[in-house]
Amino acid sequence: MNEEAKIKEGILFFPGDPELKAIKLRTHKLNLDYNRLYEDETEKRNEIINRIVGEIGEGTFFQGPVTFHYGVHTKVGRKCFFNFNITIQDDAEVTIGNNCDFGPNVTIVTPIHPMIAEERREMLCVDGEKRRLCYAKPVHIGNDCWIGAGAIICPGVTVGDGCVIGAGSVVTRDIPARSFAAGVPCRVVREIGDADSMKYKPDIIGDNSVL
Repeated sequence: MNEEAKIKEGILFFPGDPELKAIKLRTHKLNLDYNRLYEDETEKRNEIINRIVGEIGEGTFFQGPVTFHYGVHTKVGRKCFFNFNITIQDDAEVTIGNNCDFGPNVTIVTPIHPMIAEERREMLCVDGEKRRLCYAKPVHIGNDCWIGAGAIICPGVTVGDGCVIGAGSVVTRDIPARSFAAGVPCRVVREIGDADSMKYKPDIIGDNSVL
């Protein structure tokens, strides 16, 4: 079993494997290429981001700067907006649905290192070599989510459709659909319902109306 297959199986893998390093180096260079461009260099930016991300839907926009680790392990839906400084450490798969909004400085991480220091330094592999190993768990974010500024989404987490994650939250467990969740660690505060509609906020809605 190669190292990419081990990642998908959720078992220990060697991040220093030459094939994995080649993927990461390519993506890290593309990150820099994207981040050097001006915001209105739309055609160039679109070409690069489509080379970075495994799948990306129509109308999705990355403000930049962006930091992807593998890039190819990330799938993003349609009409998503990513504000400044998105970081996606996608050793394992990261999936993001349609119509999601990400505040500045959001981080999504999938890799996990052994807790015991000696095991973190090195493990004995089947070929007799000692290597520094880790494993990774996928992250899934549903449709119509708003992830607040500075939030951190930890390995193995699923965020359900229609959720709002408060700024600065550290999400360590699954969040059920249509929930407002916040805190460190992130916990469900309440369900999102009709009472949250802008139609009940005349001082904010102005001349606009709810569809």
